[in-house]
Amino acid sequence: MRYALSLADKAECLGEIPVGAVLVDSEGNILGEGWNFSITENDPTAHAEIVALRNAAKKVQNYRLLNTTLYVTLEPCTMCAGAILHSRIQRLVFGASDYKTGAVGSRFHFFDDYQMNHKVEITGGILAQECSEKLSAFFKKRRQQKKQEKINSSKDLY
Repeated sequence: MRYALSLADKAECLGEIPVGAVLVDSEGNILGEGWNFSITENDPTAHAEIVALRNAAKKVQNYRLLNTTLYVTLEPCTMCAGAILHSRIQRLVFGASDYKTGAVGSRFHFFDDYQMNHKVEITGGILAQECSEKLSAFFKKRRQQKKQEKINSSKDLY
């Protein structure tokens, strides 16, 4: 999870929401990594999880990522949960809960549907405070920037 947090820093440096993800095999080897690129790439699917899964699938030359664990700093949304399901990841480990769009227990319970054709082992709350603080600090800074921009633009009117 600490490595995923360092990847979140890369997203933040780009002005992206600081979320990082890393996919490892059963021996702990990194298969794929990612951080948010949605704003930079104008791509609504460029979430950290999706980027990590795409990189891993290319590396192993298979869209099925069996016997792997995905570490992500924020609880996945429904889109990412769907990608996790379809890629057949064995285990998901996430940090902070997402009470607005989290699909792994906070807002929705995507994997709880008994009709799903794959079971994912889920562990949440790992380094939750650090992950949450990183996100909170980012949004606080962003709100301050927006406020300053508003003040500056109102000064230009006079």
